Amino acid sequence: MPDASSGLARTAQIVRFLLKYRSAGVFTGLDLDAASPSPEPPPTEGKPEEFVNDLEALGPTFVKIGQALSTRPDMVPAPYIAALERMQDDVAPIHFSEVRKVVEECLGAPLETLFDSFDPRPLGCASLAQVHRARLHDGCPVAVKVQRPGVLEQVRADLDAIASLAGRADKMTNLGRRVHFSDWVHEFRKTLLAELDYRAEAENLERFGEHLRGYPELLVPAPYWELTATRVLTMELVEGTKVTELDDGQRDCVRTDELAEALMRGYLDQVFVHGEIHADPHPGNLLVTPEGQLALFDLGMIAHVPPKQRERLLKLLFAAVDGRGEEVANETIAMGTRLECFDEERFMREVGQSVARYAAHSRSPTQSEGRLMLELVSMSTACGLRSPPELSLLGKTLLNLEQVADALDPELDVKCVVEDHLEHVMRERIRRSFSASNIASELIEVQSLLREAPRKISDLLSLLSENRMQVRVDGIADSPLMESLQKIANRIAAGLVTAALIVASAMMMDVESGWQLGGYPVIALFLFLVGAVLGIMIVLSALFGDHKARPRVERGPR
Repeated sequence: MPDASSGLARTAQIVRFLLKYRSAGVFTGLDLDAASPSPEPPPTEGKPEEFVNDLEALGPTFVKIGQALSTRPDMVPAPYIAALERMQDDVAPIHFSEVRKVVEECLGAPLETLFDSFDPRPLGCASLAQVHRARLHDGCPVAVKVQRPGVLEQVRADLDAIASLAGRADKMTNLGRRVHFSDWVHEFRKTLLAELDYRAEAENLERFGEHLRGYPELLVPAPYWELTATRVLTMELVEGTKVTELDDGQRDCVRTDELAEALMRGYLDQVFVHGEIHADPHPGNLLVTPEGQLALFDLGMIAHVPPKQRERLLKLLFAAVDGRGEEVANETIAMGTRLECFDEERFMREVGQSVARYAAHSRSPTQSEGRLMLELVSMSTACGLRSPPELSLLGKTLLNLEQVADALDPELDVKCVVEDHLEHVMRERIRRSFSASNIASELIEVQSLLREAPRKISDLLSLLSENRMQVRVDGIADSPLMESLQKIANRIAAGLVTAALIVASAMMMDVESGWQLGGYPVIALFLFLVGAVLGIMIVLSALFGDHKARPRVERGPR
């Protein structure tokens, strides 16, 4: 019972938080005015900052939710997005004795046996973990990331409560039916629980290091697998300066323009070649090393993009960079889910105007690829199109990369870099499509078609000549239409029976009978009561049993 009562108390706390901001503009739906860029944000009376403070007070799960919501302009208005992007994940450190206990429990040995030295003072503290400097017995410096005790249990309980509330919101609110909070919570749950497994982050570090091997300007610290477990991650210690804190002397010693360009190209490869989106490459996760490399950290939350979705994202971004607004709109529709209220004409018009504005002012700081992708998400929601989460993640990633590139080299033409590298990616995809393995696969398909075609044609001609050709349509008997027709027929039949019973009872009231109750024949009273009960049941069924039709959704071709 204590667990159930604490769960109810936590749910009540979350509900109070949601009710507090029910009229503040959060989760109340967006229009195209909110989706369009404005020179000055509307006045919000400090509520966005208060919203962020309340999120932080709710604990680590909601800190991560805030970071994830900063990628969803279709859910959260622009002033709140700006406040969420400034959200701090710094918390008070846990006592070193707890750190020691977690490390020794996970790695199965005393701390002194595992490390030659272990600094009790953390290098950094966050809501989920804190990082300590240590040294191996061979003298190599390492960074050890240790998960806070009890975090996993708290996150799971919070996610269960949030999932329950999201399901109710999807059924009871118009915005829930448009945005589908449950799907977002489901994806967020998978991503956050994966982030809490540090073996997955170690795999990400290793895989990103392999994928970015062709970019010597970029550095990804390698994990030490023998000192890594679910709640402990040991990796190479990389020291350097944040990209936003470089002084003039350091800039003179480092080719920051090459670092910025390599970062853009490397991340575009990650998305469109390898199908992985790291949506949080912000300046705090990037260090410029004394050797002149750009080091990448915090690769816990990685989204994986299927090949076909990856291809559509590539075509969409390529069309956007090229200024082809109609193609951008068509690709967005193909990737999304059209709701019953989808206004295609308005969507095509607004997207065309937005892409044209981007193409005309591409060098303006207010126009960028990342902002354009996030505008697409906002316009989709406003017009009744549910966009895929990969689109908003791509927009957030590009926006963060643009901020880092601007901090490293304000003169870098990001659009030219993106356009040039997308052309390179397209050429590579075309070249790979003509590889020996792909050609062999296509030839096998052609061979199978040619081998089976004569037999299938012969079978078809035989059926036609013998007049045995039949076309069968399945699914009508079990379709919602037949179900509705059966309900209507049952309702009419029950109404007729009810009316017949009441009429029969009225006609029998004057019939003399030996069995009477209150001066009326018992059989007549019985028929009347049965008819009245059936009539009441029909009325109640109509009032409470008939539901509105579910909003029609239509997915694009897969």
